[in-house]
Amino acid sequence: MRTMLVFNPAAGQAEALERDLALAVEVWRSAGWQVELAPTRSAGDGTRLGRLAVDQGFDLVVAAGGDGTLNEVLNGLAGSRTALAPLPLGTMNVWARELHLPLQPRVAAEAILKWHPRRIDLGRAGERYFLLMAGIGFDAAITADVRSDEKRRLGALAYVLRGILQTLRIRGARTRLVIDGRSLRSRVLMVVIGNTQLYGGLVKITHRAIIDDGLLDVAVFKGENGLNVIGRLIAILRRRYSDDPDIDYYRARSITISSRPRLPVQVDGDSIGMTPMTFEVAPGALWALLPPDFAEDLVQQPMRKPGRRTLSRLLGWFAGR
Repeated sequence: MRTMLVFNPAAGQAEALERDLALAVEVWRSAGWQVELAPTRSAGDGTRLGRLAVDQGFDLVVAAGGDGTLNEVLNGLAGSRTALAPLPLGTMNVWARELHLPLQPRVAAEAILKWHPRRIDLGRAGERYFLLMAGIGFDAAITADVRSDEKRRLGALAYVLRGILQTLRIRGARTRLVIDGRSLRSRVLMVVIGNTQLYGGLVKITHRAIIDDGLLDVAVFKGENGLNVIGRLIAILRRRYSDDPDIDYYRARSITISSRPRLPVQVDGDSIGMTPMTFEVAPGALWALLPPDFAEDLVQQPMRKPGRRTLSRLLGWFAGR
């Protein structure tokens, strides 16, 4: 399989990154894959390299890094037949955790050899595609506050510390949501629009999300201040979503959000702008490598271990691209 391995040479410790990449490449080349390394040099390079991979007929792009790296790359792959897989070297690695992919590079590389391509949905916030989720309000403000040097030094703790500060100063915004044409108004602290279930690698906010159903799941957190945020988060941790009257849950193809004051927006952990913004599902927009034992509650049709005929079709899929 002809594979482009996209990575950020400035991420983390240079020696550790070089070692991790070498371990993964050794596994794939030993299995007969053709692997080309493609370093990024500036913001947006992941998307450019994804488009280059499509233009040059690569079968697969592996995004080595975190969810932000994945997001950049998939924005270059959306709508093509070049597949995407993660090599988890980032801070949270939410997509890798959703797939139950081991976080050790060599073990992860060996696991990916057994995965198979499958078409899945993406979300789109304005013109930016996302794989996991979009956050509007509280979590997007935290994302905007966390500096890259804090992420490198503190990892997930950086988000916790910034979250405490945001809890002290957040106020609910007067918000209008248009969900598949239905208009709703409320005082909102945060909205999470999920294409997948796992949020932050820890909890399942959009817990009914399915990655190939042509819909996005929407969780609306209503309230006035930071104390209300704490109450909503406790409900999530206790899995008492339906018991909290200030958490509304919807499933939709299109969501438009406007607010006063304007609220920040993030997708897959990257800040992208402010409301107003429209969010839409892009059905089947991405080919992704998925494990054969992928969680059945995340897909409409369960993944099955391929037989000889299915393997033949998969090989033909790559050969005929």
